[in-house]
Amino acid sequence: MTSISTAFVVLAALFWGLSGGIGGILMADGWNPLVVSFYRGAIGLLFVLAWLALRPQGSGLANGRMWFWAAVAGVGVAGNFAFYFVSIAQGSVAVAATLMYCAPVFVYLVSFTLKLERPTLLKWAAIAMVMLGIVLLTRIYATGSGGVTLMGAVAGLLSGLSYAVFIFGFKYAAPHGSPQAILVIAFAVLATILISLSDTDQALAVLGTPSWPLFVILGVFGAGLSFILYIVGLNHTAPAVASIVAMVEPVTASLFGVVVLGESLAAVQIVGMGLILVTVTILSVASKS
Repeated sequence: MTSISTAFVVLAALFWGLSGGIGGILMADGWNPLVVSFYRGAIGLLFVLAWLALRPQGSGLANGRMWFWAAVAGVGVAGNFAFYFVSIAQGSVAVAATLMYCAPVFVYLVSFTLKLERPTLLKWAAIAMVMLGIVLLTRIYATGSGGVTLMGAVAGLLSGLSYAVFIFGFKYAAPHGSPQAILVIAFAVLATILISLSDTDQALAVLGTPSWPLFVILGVFGAGLSFILYIVGLNHTAPAVASIVAMVEPVTASLFGVVVLGESLAAVQIVGMGLILVTVTILSVASKS
């Protein structure tokens, strides 16, 4: 059972990595990042609604606290999807995915601020290493170096911060309701936020475009199946193992960007990426072991 559960987590990370590449293809075809994000979340909503219908027990839908924290999670995942695709549009899939992978660092910083976790020298050193990796990856020290714009770098970091908000919201909603009910509320909030911010004409144009299969694939694998697989798999997977296999997402996204989209990274950016991935993974494993 443990090996199957771990495989579920790996598949979820793989699907999330591929979703960045698929989103990159759609945006290269002229689709707005917010529209792409909306369809990813809206199709995901259909899946979690079906999951809730099949397993309605202990939903917690009558609990006000669950609704509040699930809505917070929805704001977080809306920001995560939107900023991630903006970062891809302004830079590259590899950079955006790696910056988003910095989410655990934001979780630590928020935990320190709220006094939920005690800061240590090791944790601060790890955070400093990640910051150095971000500088190398984005090359913010080299004006006009090309590849990553300031907006792309900021959006990538904001996607990680938004994912941290989702983690906190989901964590505090979990004692009051089922995962499927929390995700239904979260994705409903996501869809409401993103459709209100999107170009309505372009959002409607998706329904008649030849690109609609890519939107469906993005929603099915990037939000629908992936979130369900991840949560089900996490129930029987050691947190330390889950932290390690989560690296599949940025690695998959980076390979997709290089092989399919023809993106390239300078040597210093590869060093920065490696520094971020290794440090965040060690930090996550150490905190959950």
